[in-house]
Amino acid sequence: MGFGWSLPQRRRPTPHWMRIAAGGAALLLSSMSLAQQVDLGQTVAMNGTAAGVAACVACHGMKGEGDMVGGFPRIAGLSRSYLEAQLNAYAHGQRQSFLMTTPARLLTPQERSAVAAYFSRLPPYLPPQPIAIDESAQPSDVGPWLANRGRWNQNLPACAQCHGATGLGVGAAFPALTGQAASYIALQLHQWQEGKRPSGPMGLMSLVAGKLSDNDIAAVAAYYGGPDSGIQQTVAGVRK
Repeated sequence: MGFGWSLPQRRRPTPHWMRIAAGGAALLLSSMSLAQQVDLGQTVAMNGTAAGVAACVACHGMKGEGDMVGGFPRIAGLSRSYLEAQLNAYAHGQRQSFLMTTPARLLTPQERSAVAAYFSRLPPYLPPQPIAIDESAQPSDVGPWLANRGRWNQNLPACAQCHGATGLGVGAAFPALTGQAASYIALQLHQWQEGKRPSGPMGLMSLVAGKLSDNDIAAVAAYYGGPDSGIQQTVAGVRK
């Protein structure tokens, strides 16, 4: 005798091997997608685009090593999220540069993400000798003092607190300073002062840069960028 209904069937659990297989397939698809993005990024970096974007390596070097003389930053090995955020900031007018704004706007969002993926996977810069912290530095030694100790009577933290003791960067949000061109470092600090670049995590960089004098900026830039950069000779030239 039937009553027109039946007990619900208990759903069988997915076998363990099937879960592993599904996870492996998803990982494979993800890897293929990343590989395709890196390939696209390499194409843009080496050859530019049909839309008129020049090859990234023309300014940033074949290995993303930058150009100390021209003041073009090292970008190899920086985090993908950081690089993509900077390209997006250029494209949307949040970060200003007469050299980078137009190329960033001409790149599609997919191309900006791909370029960031490509350069993030290149070997990062490692200095021949790590920066040695001079324990005998005095406040008059402005560059090393600000870099490693800060100036707490102005609530100015040391650069090393976020960017690492050797200036090689920490995590995705705090990029390497060591080995960047001194002129580039100085220019960025001035741009934060002038509101021409997003402040970064917790608005830190605009606050920090706002407490630095031109002499402070020149000294910190020379400390991380090397004394041969000539940054101490003129700050005015950096700001042009």
